[in-house]
Amino acid sequence: MPRLQFSLAAAIALLVVAPAASQAQGQRIIVEQAGASPRQEGLVRVQSSVNFFVAGPTGDGDEAQKLRDRARRTVYEMAARECDLLREVLAKDCRMESVSTNINRQYGQQQQEGFNVNGAMNFQISIK
Repeated sequence: MPRLQFSLAAAIALLVVAPAASQAQGQRIIVEQAGASPRQEGLVRVQSSVNFFVAGPTGDGDEAQKLRDRARRTVYEMAARECDLLREVLAKDCRMESVSTNINRQYGQQQQEGFNVNGAMNFQISIK
């Protein structure tokens, strides 16, 4: 008889633990509340990208280096403000996961000399 009780208790414990274990981190869960529309809970990844042009010298001199630094700084400042914006609009909490920048020279033959700047940001948020 004790063996049957143990087996029954183990089966019940498995039924209780299995649904929680099957929910992967970041999985969206619909929570229904009486009289309210369903809302999402859980973690969501947000990606944002930006592309812009910075006019100026593209050589190896100090002015070109300052211009590249300013371009990267602009992307980093945008990334720093993105969590604030996400919290205002849809996030309870926000965590920056990654930021990348890519700067390419544009030579001044038929176009203005400067740099094409690409930035990408990844965040993980919890929905309000």
